Amino acid sequence: MPGWLTIIITSFVSLAYLFTLARLIGKRQMSQLSFVDFIVAMTIGSIAAEMATNIDGSIIHGMIAMTMFGLFPIVSEWLAMKSKVMRNFFEGSATVLIKDGKILEDNLKQERLNLEDLMDMLRNKNVFKAADVEFAVMEPSGKLSVLLKAENQPLTAKQLGLQVAPAEEPQNVIMDGQIMDEPLATIGLNRAWLKAELEKAGVALENVFLGQVDKGGQLYLDLYDDKIQVAQPTAMKLTFATLKKCQADLELYALATQSEKMKKTYAVEAKRLKQLIEKMEPHLMR
Repeated sequence: MPGWLTIIITSFVSLAYLFTLARLIGKRQMSQLSFVDFIVAMTIGSIAAEMATNIDGSIIHGMIAMTMFGLFPIVSEWLAMKSKVMRNFFEGSATVLIKDGKILEDNLKQERLNLEDLMDMLRNKNVFKAADVEFAVMEPSGKLSVLLKAENQPLTAKQLGLQVAPAEEPQNVIMDGQIMDEPLATIGLNRAWLKAELEKAGVALENVFLGQVDKGGQLYLDLYDDKIQVAQPTAMKLTFATLKKCQADLELYALATQSEKMKKTYAVEAKRLKQLIEKMEPHLMR
């Protein structure tokens, strides 16, 4: 068999087997390498390259070596699941770098980090002052987890007692000037509706780079020409404003009428409408 053909066959076999081992090792290890995973990945890659280029070598011997190295992270992961001691040995443990706004210099040296490294990682978390941090820990993966002090944390709708609409993924109904029928059908819409919305916005389909429809049926457009500004949908806000006006009108009628029966009726309906508006506001004013 010619040498070049041997290399092609060996390369294909080693690549296929390498892919199989990678699938066995698992997604977590491939996306977040530990010390063991890093060493094993480098070694298996070297063995696979040697198998592909060494014409006189045995494919079986190479595959056995790859198997042994491939099984090691699987076995070490199983041991780590069974024992915290083994987990710390194979994966390492978390290290506290900041506590109560105070940088722990000894722990910083332990991780072989300098102050610039720490500040860089904090800035990646949108934190620019170490004093604002309640707790910062370096995970075994090398990532920094940061907990801000209570007074520096952003307010949430829950803390303010506000109701917000559930977040849902918008559907991409136009991509690169082409209509996506499946996402349209998913939200119960069709091409006729989409074309009517484009006509309202005064935009041609071929000029749309991306079109998205949210849960409320509002169409948002991004055009190829960034200089052209597309008016944002206002139907929801207009509906909210109309409902508020109706509520105000009912309250005004209740004050203006001389009939006690009608006064009571207007007041009750105004109260019911107010309750409805409060429930609908998170959905209408997004």
